[in-house]
Amino acid sequence: MMTQIKKIIFLSLFVLVSFSAVANADDPPTPAGGGVAPPPPPPGLPIDGGILAGVCLALVYGAKKTLLSKDKE
Repeated sequence: MMTQIKKIIFLSLFVLVSFSAVANADDPPTPAGGGVAPPPPPPGLPIDGGILAGVCLALVYGAKKTLLSKDKE
C-alpha cells in the first residue's frame, strides 16, 4: 500500500515538473546585428467535428461495454 502511494506521489510530481518546465520556455532571441525578427507563429487550428465524433463514439463504446459486462454477471 505504501509503495502505491509513493508511486502516485512520484508520478504526480514528475508530471507537474514537466509542465512547469515547458511553461517556462522563453521566446527565441532576435537575430544579432539588427536582422529581421522571425515571423509570428501561425494561428491555432480550430477543433473540428472529428474530435466531437471521436468523443461520442468513445462514450457509446464505453456505455455498451459497461452494459454488456453487467449482463454477464
